[in-house]
Amino acid sequence: MSVPMPTVPRKRRSPEEIAAAAPVAGPRRVLLAAPRGYCAGVDRAVIAVEKALEHYGAPVYVRKQIVHNRHVVSTLEERGAIFVEETDEVPEGELVIFSAHGVSPAVVRSAEERGLRTIDATCPLVTKVHREAVRFAKDDYEILLIGHEGHEEVEGTYGEAPEHTQIVNNPDEADTIQVRDPDKLIWLSQTTLSVDETMEIVRRLRERFPNLQDPPSDDICYATSNRQAAIKKIAPQADLVIVVGSANSSNSVRLVEVALEYGAKASYRVDFASQVDESWFEGVATVGVTSGASVPEVLVRDVLSLLAQYGYDQVDEVVTAEEDILFSLPKELRATLKEKGDSSRGLGGRGARPAR
Repeated sequence: MSVPMPTVPRKRRSPEEIAAAAPVAGPRRVLLAAPRGYCAGVDRAVIAVEKALEHYGAPVYVRKQIVHNRHVVSTLEERGAIFVEETDEVPEGELVIFSAHGVSPAVVRSAEERGLRTIDATCPLVTKVHREAVRFAKDDYEILLIGHEGHEEVEGTYGEAPEHTQIVNNPDEADTIQVRDPDKLIWLSQTTLSVDETMEIVRRLRERFPNLQDPPSDDICYATSNRQAAIKKIAPQADLVIVVGSANSSNSVRLVEVALEYGAKASYRVDFASQVDESWFEGVATVGVTSGASVPEVLVRDVLSLLAQYGYDQVDEVVTAEEDILFSLPKELRATLKEKGDSSRGLGGRGARPAR
């Protein structure tokens, strides 16, 4: 069932009324983070569903949310996508797309047993972590997987080598976890974690297990790191930070936490502009705005439009990195597109265009 897109409430106090309640020093302004919004992996996954609907027709089934964003999911539902929790909800022989967060080998086997056609839209950076888990398990390493138990990405990575893997949820667990052989140990991580918290967990683990090995390359993805770096630069100057993103989006939730840790006086997460509370603006001169890696730019624009109505019409973009990563669409889909003369490929970060 589609979730209707909320509208901005009509009754609000004027900027003058808010200013009278709590005057601010200096002009009202917005610091807009860049990069923000869609990363290459999210863009690829969303395009995969759009192209599947275009070329195969509705319905197209998707296991779990293709990405963690309410607006994206409801928009795709309106076009004919059907989101299910597990493959046994998909009629035999139908097409199912695996979400950007990845799946375990058990899910793949389940789809095969039901005769389902599949498109794997797992982010290539998540696939990299899966391959690392398989590789180190084959070499009989014990894997300490830093991540949030129950998150789809963690379930998928854990499922690659469950006999060799333990999940470490937070720094406190790093102090108590027991391992089989402290000399044959490696850590991997969920791609959307707080960089700082992950490094704190690794520091604590290494205090107990000095021979703990690092992954061959960073597991936290470039988009997560870049968005956190941008908000770290904005936060010390911000009286308020608004993060656009859904509650089940790990990287969006982390942005709220990072903003507070780095000096923002207040920080809130919203799915839509209609969820912004006008009381947040009292005494606020500078508002920081950013969005999680699964958020389309239109939702950020709605927040900026709302802020302009309250007098925050000076928007300064704070650029900390340029993103130009591109991912090809899933191989199962590319074959169909080639056959039909469609040369599309994933376009990384299409939601993070500069402010105008």
